[in-house]
Amino acid sequence: MNYHNQYYAAFNDPAQLNQAKRLWLESLSGFSQASILQGAKLLIESSEYLPSLARMIEACHSAFSEYGLPSARDAYLEACNARTPRSAQPWSHPAVYFAGRDSNWFFLENHSERETWPVFEQHYRKWCQRVLKGEQLAIEAPAAITKQETEMSQAQRLEAIKTLRKNTGL
Repeated sequence: MNYHNQYYAAFNDPAQLNQAKRLWLESLSGFSQASILQGAKLLIESSEYLPSLARMIEACHSAFSEYGLPSARDAYLEACNARTPRSAQPWSHPAVYFAGRDSNWFFLENHSERETWPVFEQHYRKWCQRVLKGEQLAIEAPAAITKQETEMSQAQRLEAIKTLRKNTGL
């Protein structure tokens, strides 16, 4: 193990070690095995010290890019700048669309970033966890507007002309 001495200095008591393992297990349970391994690899390569749980969670979130997920901040900006119909827009990832939808598009458009960012971030993290667990997300295309052409009969056309003349005073 890369942090052998630090590890045993931090967790020298078996009860304390078990408590720490449970905490880490619960905290990292929302991440896929691949994102945990990728996050651990990032930390091992970039840090001399035993990482904190917060740094490990942050590293796991940075593994999102492997799944094509933008950062939470980039996703937020993309959702806030999206035009309608939103389901027809070219999203960087479907999770961005679903997080925006769950945050409420009207809310995102009409409230300050201070109010909307925490709401969006919470929804985005939830959707990212689903992606990391292997769920495939797909945005349903908006229903096409059907062109309804109905031909008027000769009698209907004459009646419509009479009505127009009467209404316009001609």
